[in-house]
Amino acid sequence: MTRLLFAAFILASAVAQPVFAGALDVAKAQAHLNAVAAGDLAALMQDYTEDAYMDWVGGPLDGRYHGKAAIGAVWQKFIAANAGKPRPAKFSKLESYANPKGASVEASAEYGGTPSAKVRHVLTYRDGDLTTEIWQIAPALQVAP
Repeated sequence: MTRLLFAAFILASAVAQPVFAGALDVAKAQAHLNAVAAGDLAALMQDYTEDAYMDWVGGPLDGRYHGKAAIGAVWQKFIAANAGKPRPAKFSKLESYANPKGASVEASAEYGGTPSAKVRHVLTYRDGDLTTEIWQIAPALQVAP
C-alpha cells in the first residue's frame, strides 16, 4: 500500500509539473529582458521585490546589490552608459525550471550599444515577483535563438 501511495505521489508530481512551469514567469522574464534592451527603467523595476538581490558578475558594474533602490541605481548606470538609447539585442530561448516554491528562468543574451555585453541571465521568481537576478558577463557566449 505504501509503495502504491508513493508511486501515485510521484506520478501526480510529474503530471503537475507543467502547472508550476511558470508560463507567467517566462513571460515576465522576456518582458524584463526586453526592458533591458529598451533601456526602460520603469519596466525593468516593476517585478522586483523590495528586498530583491542582484548579482552582477563581471564588467564595470560587478557587485552584489540588495534592495530595489540599489538595483535601480545599477540599471540607471547601465542605461546612462548607452546615452539612454535602446540597445539591439538577441536572446536565446528562455528555459524555465519550477516547483511549487518558485521558478528560475535562464537565458543568454547579446546586447549591443555601449558597452556591448554578452550575458547569461538567471531570474528567480517567487509568487510572481522577481526576487533574485544573476547577470553573468560571458564574453565567449554564443547566443543561439
